[in-house]
Amino acid sequence: MDSERPATSEELNDGPPAIPRQSAAVILLRDAGGGFELLLVRRNPAQRFMGGYWVFPGGAVDAHEGEGDAAHRAAAVRELYEEAGVVGVDPAALVKYSRWITPELLRIRFDAHFFLARAPAGVRAVPDGHECVDLRWETPRAALHASRRGELAFAFPTLRHLEQLAAFATAQELFEHARTHELRPVRPQVVRSGEIARLVLPGEHGFED
Repeated sequence: MDSERPATSEELNDGPPAIPRQSAAVILLRDAGGGFELLLVRRNPAQRFMGGYWVFPGGAVDAHEGEGDAAHRAAAVRELYEEAGVVGVDPAALVKYSRWITPELLRIRFDAHFFLARAPAGVRAVPDGHECVDLRWETPRAALHASRRGELAFAFPTLRHLEQLAAFATAQELFEHARTHELRPVRPQVVRSGEIARLVLPGEHGFED
């Protein structure tokens, strides 16, 4: 399944590359109708970075959380609580799924670690009203259809994740895949065409080795 690729709305950087900031996000799953739904939150439209976009709960690692895998897990669980009010997720139970590193040609860069987690029983998610102003549970396919209809705005990395997740029939199948596949950092590139800049992945047209 392949969604139309949007142009990036992020600011380009013509100077020295910025150092990517360590960050983490949680793809929170719950069983539904024989398949699964995932939690999406909508960033406040007033925010300068990705304002109005629907994302997985997440954010930057705080200095007090340290470095490395433990820091990423702590940040992911903290952001899940701060943005969506979800508690009861054990950082040690998070399952690594992917890692995306923002291209050097973008002004704001992240080294983003994505984790899978099962939603606690009876979970009640509530947007914080500041960073995130809305949330919804959707199947990956439903989220992609909503994107095509112009109902939900996603950045390219989120779209790519949804396309991948839509290939799995159940949460269990997804977790089994995540526990066994080799995790390699995804490093998109920015390709300019006039005033339009788009992100491309290795193996795609326009990507330079």
